[in-house]
Formats: sequence, structure tokens, C-alpha cells
Amino acid sequence: MIPNPHENLLTIDTHVDIPWPDGPSPFVDGPRCVDLPKLKAGGIAGVCFVAYVPQGPRDDAGHLAANARARSMLDDIAAMAPADGSGGVLAPTADKIEAAFAAGRTAIIPAIENGYALGKNLGALDDFAARGVRYITLTHNGHNEIADAAIPRRDLKDVEAEHGGLSPFGRDVIARMNELGILVDISHAAKTSMMQAAALSRVPVIATHSCMRALCEHPRNLDDEQLDILKATGGLVQVTMVSNFLRPKARAAELTVADIADHIDYAVRRIGVEHVGIGTDFDGGGGVSDFMNAAQAPNLTAELFRRGYDRAAVAQIWGGNFLRVLRQAEAARI
Repeated sequence: MIPNPHENLLTIDTHVDIPWPDGPSPFVDGPRCVDLPKLKAGGIAGVCFVAYVPQGPRDDAGHLAANARARSMLDDIAAMAPADGSGGVLAPTADKIEAAFAAGRTAIIPAIENGYALGKNLGALDDFAARGVRYITLTHNGHNEIADAAIPRRDLKDVEAEHGGLSPFGRDVIARMNELGILVDISHAAKTSMMQAAALSRVPVIATHSCMRALCEHPRNLDDEQLDILKATGGLVQVTMVSNFLRPKARAAELTVADIADHIDYAVRRIGVEHVGIGTDFDGGGGVSDFMNAAQAPNLTAELFRRGYDRAAVAQIWGGNFLRVLRQAEAARI
């Protein structure tokens, strides 16, 4: 492996899944793409670990089960930062992320993937905020009570577009997320949902794990109009590593960090380096041949330096931009 170019860079991966309900320990170097030893080896300072809730039936039982799953997964994420100091540090604010970095500890940042976890209960947001959740992905694959998704679920009897973007409840959700300092993640959302969320939110929205549609035609990717509204509203696109989002019909083994950097380059040219970051989607499908786990993160950084990005730009992409919007969310809390 190349020497680690992450030294003294505050690097944050904004989207990593966890195994649940059973899985290997996060404290040992095992089969996961991301665990604490691999994060140390790859010089990754902080990770947004997500409580992923797959879309299911939109009835009371389904909503209760989704909420219970999210809370249980958030408990597992919190357990990565045990009180005895043997693991990471629970870091739900920008200042705590920076403090963990200064202390040489891994920052654990809780998040939720799929607003289905709320059901129809706006009050669930307060519980999630109290647990340190810093962003919620509005949808996953399949529409929910909040918004239309980029990929409808025909097996759940989704029509192509149900709400025309955000539902009235979804607009209330975004307003309450703003009040609680929870960032709005528009990855997985339909374009209508995304554009409306970006216009409505008092805080910049983020796409925590998405790629560029101009380079790869896929409904999960963002087109130029979506990138432009992110720039106009101060938001971010965090480039991800899912093979089908990087190159049409590609397999991970056929791709390299150069493919990721191509998407970063495109976004930087279109909307500026201050609106671009990295969210691997490790342990949720992300990975390319020379960046298949967190220990190999220096390979991507080296590719960015090779392409002419200076240290300040790399620092922005790898974490500085995310910290900026996190602070904006904190400042907007009521």
C-alpha cells in the first residue's frame, strides 16, 4: 500500500452501514469493510454510521417495527463508543468531532437512512436528536410518508410518483429537522423531492452518498440541475463508491479510485470544491478494486493529489465541507 497521505487531515466518511442484528465486532479487524482497526490504519478520523431501515409496509405495524429497528441500531452505534474509552468517541457535534481528532480517537457520528423510521410521528425526531442523530436520509428505495423516492418499489405497490415530491408531512419533517439541528440527506430521494427539500430547508441539504448523472445514467445519481441547487443553497454532494453509480453496469473489481475521482472532478468543476465530499457506502455495497475497505482510504487521497488538488482542497473534500454544514445546522437550532 502507498504511504498514508492522511496524516493530520481530518477525514470523515459520511455514510457507512453497520451489520445488524448480528455481526462481527467493530473493535477487531474482521470481514467488515469498516471497523475501528481499519479506520485507524486508513487514517479516517470520523464516520457517520447509519441505522439503515429498509422500506416496508406503511401501516401502524410496519412503522412501529421500523422505529424499533432504528432505535436498536442507534444503540449499537452508541456502543462503538464505550464508557471505558476502549473504542471510538460519540461525536454528535462538529466541536466534538474536532476534539476526538485532536485526541487521536475515532469520531462516531450517528445517522439514520430512511425517514420510514419516523412513520407518521413527527415527535420521533426529538428522540432521534437526543440520541445524537446528525442526519436522516429522507427515503430509501420506495416512497414513504415523507417523500417520493428516486426508485419506486413496485413490490410495495408504489406508483411512479405519489406525493409530487415532498408530502405535507414531509415539509413538517424538514422544518422540525432544521429546528433540531438534524441535516436533511437527499440521497435516494426523487428529483422532485430533492429540489423541494433544498428550496425549503433553512439549512443546506446534503447528498451523503451519491454520484453524478452526467457520468453515469442512474436514477440514484444527481443531474446538473440538482448539483446547481446544491451550490445555490450551500449544500454538499458526498461522492460514493457503488459500482453501478460510478459506471454503467460495472462491477467493483473493474473500477478503481480513478473512477471515484472522475465524479469528484466533475462535481468540483460544476459547483466548486466547497460543495463536494466523500461518503463511501461501505458495508452497504460501496467499494472499488483498490479501495475495498477503510484501511485503503489513502489510495483515493493519493489519486486526488495526483490530479492536482492541493492539501487545502483535499481537506475540504475529506471532511472540512461536512463540518461546515454541520455547524450551520447547529447554529440554526431553535
